[in-house]
Amino acid sequence: MKQNVGSADKLIRIILGIVILALGFIFKSWWGIIGIIPLLTGLVGWCGLYTLLGISTCKIKAPQQS
Repeated sequence: MKQNVGSADKLIRIILGIVILALGFIFKSWWGIIGIIPLLTGLVGWCGLYTLLGISTCKIKAPQQS
């Protein structure tokens, strides 16, 4: 599984996931469970939707020249 989520994207996903989970807990709504998706994709660094759409926010490492 090749990572396709960059560092800024990871941070946003983790924060968003925590906020959604917290709001679900505060308002006692099961909709907060949806926060698991951005949280997990941020922690793992891989997004299935990005793979289907051919998107990657990871920086591409340039090959080293000698």
